[in-house]
Amino acid sequence: MNSQILNMLAAAAADAPPAWVQFLPLVAMVAVFWFLILRPQMKRQKAHQAKVAGIKKGDQVLTGGGLVGKVIKVDEHYAELELAPNVRVKAVKTTISDVIPPTGAAPAND
Repeated sequence: MNSQILNMLAAAAADAPPAWVQFLPLVAMVAVFWFLILRPQMKRQKAHQAKVAGIKKGDQVLTGGGLVGKVIKVDEHYAELELAPNVRVKAVKTTISDVIPPTGAAPAND
């Protein structure tokens, strides 16, 4: 009786696919996760870091808090921003979320 069961298990094991085939779905999921989520996020982060590193005097920037200001002075870690006439703040460069491209016309409230 036991030998029949062992023979049946041996026959079933002989018909089973190799072990590496069972890992293919896991590898495929990791590849999809990498190409759809991680890689685009790293590209956005690299572009943001390049944009923040390229800030210079006179640029108009948007901070993480939603404030828009003109860059007055830039050093290694900080950027001094002018939010309104005679209103200056010092912002950490990593909190700057975007550099606003210059527009042709000035806003109506300036």
